[in-house]
Amino acid sequence: MISSAIQNSQPPIQDQSPTQAWSVIPPVTIAQERVLLILAGLFTATGLVLLALVRTQSESAGIVSHVSSDLEARSLALALVVWVACFTVIHWFLNRRQRARDPLLLPVAALLSGLGLIEIARLAPGFLGRQLGWLGVSTVVLVLVLSAPADLKWLRRYKYTWLLAGLLLLALTFIVGVNPAGAGLTLWLGGALGIFFQPAELLKLLFVAYLAAYLAEKREVARSLGIHPAQQHYLTLPYLMPLLAMWGVALILLMAQQDLGAAVLLYLAFLIMLYLASGQVQYLLIGGALLIMAAIGGYLLIGRVQSRIATWLNPWADADRSSYQIVQSLIALASGERMGVGLGQGWPDVILPAVHTDMPLAAIGEELGLFGTLGVVACFAIFTVRGLRVASIARTTFGRLLAAGLASLMGLQAWIIMAGNANLAPLTGVTLPFVSYGGSSLLMSFIILGLLLQISADRD
Repeated sequence: MISSAIQNSQPPIQDQSPTQAWSVIPPVTIAQERVLLILAGLFTATGLVLLALVRTQSESAGIVSHVSSDLEARSLALALVVWVACFTVIHWFLNRRQRARDPLLLPVAALLSGLGLIEIARLAPGFLGRQLGWLGVSTVVLVLVLSAPADLKWLRRYKYTWLLAGLLLLALTFIVGVNPAGAGLTLWLGGALGIFFQPAELLKLLFVAYLAAYLAEKREVARSLGIHPAQQHYLTLPYLMPLLAMWGVALILLMAQQDLGAAVLLYLAFLIMLYLASGQVQYLLIGGALLIMAAIGGYLLIGRVQSRIATWLNPWADADRSSYQIVQSLIALASGERMGVGLGQGWPDVILPAVHTDMPLAAIGEELGLFGTLGVVACFAIFTVRGLRVASIARTTFGRLLAAGLASLMGLQAWIIMAGNANLAPLTGVTLPFVSYGGSSLLMSFIILGLLLQISADRD
């Protein structure tokens, strides 16, 4: 549906009224959005209160608590106050400036962000303050995105500038890159005042924006020359060379960093965007074949890739060493059964390394069970579908491509890490948007949310 809508679009698009467009899926009113936000707030408050009760009851009973002793009631109260303040400000601002927005995107993001705060308070309470700070910064940036011109010319017109800035920041990690853990891949910049930023997160967003702007521009040039989009002459190799060159540079930098998760995401986003712009399935088939070839080549030549694939194919072969993380993730998911052992009653923070960044779904599966896990999967499915719906009703080709690319990027990233937690795919170092600890990831997720809200509200 999205591909055909993009193919048949004529800028400016006037072929469907807002009422007709919104009839694709029954709209949700702003009042209903407010109710959904309140429900998300009640969920967040309940989770934080349960953590406080588990800690208090354990201390009073004189038993070993499943919840870290670093977790204090005032920290939980602060988390709830910051969450309420941030989403109240966003909701209030949207009601003043973007009343025609898609009203499901914000409640889903609020629910996932609340779950993220609960999980960080549960698994790594020492990082809760930093995550709250990033939530505040992300809220400010989201408001700034919503305050920008709705036509997004500031993003489209300077596509090369934005992308080159992202590539330069990524290249800087080879010179002054650091790792917050003190050892391992140096994928971050900063370190002053304990603040770190991962340029690969920004690059993924900027690359999708660049793809949308470039492909939309080529469509308009082709149309001005009298070439119908269905003929696909504007997507032949000469037209695609600048795009392929920038894509190649980005992939080379990411592969040199050994940031395999970001590289796979960038590759898949490129394929999806190319398909959406052209409607040609052969791009997906050729790209899929190349991805398989790259995986085989990486398995034969790169030790890190070989280790990840071997762990995925048979995690039990080395369960106490290289496969320890994924094996413990599978055990945690299985032990949760349908209803879970209860929030604060499991041991994910003890048995799972980097659980607050790489394995939040395993912790959710153990303590909230299959129903909680499926709830998270459903939230990301809803967010992705609503984002694609925004793309199907956007006014311009650029808006359609950008919304579809951002929604696909969010859905792909969530699926890759969730599938990795369940050993349905090789585990990669990407975060679960809105949920995992990480300021860069949270900030980029909020920017994606802001852009989707901006595009959905652009009706004039």
